[in-house]
Amino acid sequence: MRVESTAITDIAYTPEHGKLFVTFHDGDAYVYVGVPERISAAFYRSRSKGRFFQRMIRDRYPYNRV
Repeated sequence: MRVESTAITDIAYTPEHGKLFVTFHDGDAYVYVGVPERISAAFYRSRSKGRFFQRMIRDRYPYNRV
């Protein structure tokens, strides 16, 4: 899903695997593993995607670059 953000361009979530895919404006894309569905839903609803990402996702879940 494309989002409006100064830092993030796209967010996708697969609930069956708890994987959150985040693509940044610089083109870097990452998958975060073990993200609860409630966190993903709150991320989609957040007014500031970058701020939410910094507070609730980054450094809290294992990730890989894709």
